[in-house]
Order: sequence, then C-alpha cells, then structure tokens
Amino acid sequence: MPLPFQSPAPISLSRWQESSEHHRQEVEQITIPMRARKSRSEKHPVYDFLHTYYSFPLGRLEKWHPGFAVPIEINQTIDLPEKYYHQKGGIAWIDSEKLTLKSKERLLRIHRLLTLTQSRPPNFSCHGLHEWAMVFSGSDVRHRESAPLRLPQSKIDELVSSRPLCCSHFDAFRFFAPDTIPLNRFTPTLLTREDHEQPGCIHANMDLYKWAYKSSPWISSEILRKTLFFAIEARIIDMRASPYDLLEYGYSPIPIETTEGRREYEREQSVLYRRGLKLRSELIAALDIIL
Repeated sequence: MPLPFQSPAPISLSRWQESSEHHRQEVEQITIPMRARKSRSEKHPVYDFLHTYYSFPLGRLEKWHPGFAVPIEINQTIDLPEKYYHQKGGIAWIDSEKLTLKSKERLLRIHRLLTLTQSRPPNFSCHGLHEWAMVFSGSDVRHRESAPLRLPQSKIDELVSSRPLCCSHFDAFRFFAPDTIPLNRFTPTLLTREDHEQPGCIHANMDLYKWAYKSSPWISSEILRKTLFFAIEARIIDMRASPYDLLEYGYSPIPIETTEGRREYEREQSVLYRRGLKLRSELIAALDIIL
C-alpha cells in the first residue's frame, strides 16, 4: 500500500505521546467537571450546550489524533483504533482508504458550508435576541432549571416585540417561541442552512466545534481543541446577552435591552467574528487536504 504522504519524518513516539497527554489534560478541564455535574444531575446554563446541542462523546473528545497524512512512530504496546489507522514498519497513519463514501460526503457538505459561510459579510445587528425570542410569552423557559430570568416576563416580551429579529441560524431559530417566528426576517431550515449561515453569527462560530468533531479523526485534535474552547467563549457571550441571570455562575450580563448593552454585544461579536474567520480557514484548509 503506498504511503499517503511524501515521506515526511514521522512524529516520534515520545513527541506524539506528549501531545496526546497535553490534549487530554487541556480537554479534561471541561470534561471532568461535566461528568461530575451529570453524576449529580446538575444543570449548567453555559456548559450544558456541549451535550444538548452537540453530541460528541467526551471520551472521544479526550483522545488525540494527529490528523490526516501525518505519520507517527509506534511500538508494540500502542493500541490505535483499527477503524482509522494503517500500521506498517513501526509507523502508523490515518488511512484514506478507510474513509467511507458516507463519511466523504459528510466532509464535502461541511467543507461547502464552511466555505459559503466564510465568503459572506458578517451581520452584527441581531444583538443576541434569539435567546429572548425563545422565552417570549413564557411558553418555554429553556434554562429555568439552572438560572432564573433577570427581567420580568413583560419586559422580555416588550423588547422582543419592539426590536427587529434577524436570526440567520437554524439551530437557534428552531427554538423560537411560536409567536415570534413570523417576526424574524429569515426562515432558516435544515435544508436551507447553506443559504443563511454568515460569519458574524455567534452560533455559526460555536458550530465550528461541531464541524470539527464531525470531521474527526481526519482533522487534527489540535484543531478540534481550538474549536472547543472557542465555542465555549462564544457560548459565554451568548448567555451573558440572554434574559437569564447568571451572576451565581460568575457571569455579568450584557444588557442588550439598553443601547450601551447592544454596543457591547456588537464589540464582543466582532471579536469572535475575526477569530472565527481564522479558525474557519484553518478547518477549511485541513478539509482541503483530506478531500
């Protein structure tokens, strides 16, 4: 079987084991507390999104992979998943022949969505109102088990009714309260996701983590880890701008019901946008190599 790379020097056994240990320790800052909360049936308004919106098993998240076409040294004690790796002469690499047609089609869809998103201008005028639209009229206060609302329901409804709604992200829009759906400028669906995603959207930037784990192990665990921590940062901004009171968790609100609060949200959103452009480019480039 020909090697899928131009004979680069393989990563030494000690070096990649160091990388693996570093990755595990970094990620365990998130996974260990999550497991502990789950064992106590505790909810967390920020971190719960990692197992409600996303579905990547924590054990898989903790495992390190070098990415496609990166050879690594191995010895007899190394147990790599045969599902992905080919081993020969003390060297192993993620085997392109084990990329199924279904997986390749998934990677092509992800690549297309990321490329389209990256090509569009950002929109900074949504002001995080999606979380407000979700609790409009009090029909479904989604985080009531972990955090109270910081404003009376009447004030929340008044704000949603008085501000333009322009949510472009399907996975946010699908949780809107029924009465707010006609108020939104867009009607994104799962099938029209590619038509609406734009790089200023906080949820589109959070989703870089989803597209990275759906591209795993073909992309490196370094990229996966970067998108994880970036998604958490985006989620914190998302929930600080929500109508929930998160002071108990150490998060001060971004009061988008005020002019200054909306300006603060735009500043935070702009920072995430610029960082997301770089990270999205990195993920697109990794997928280019695979595809």
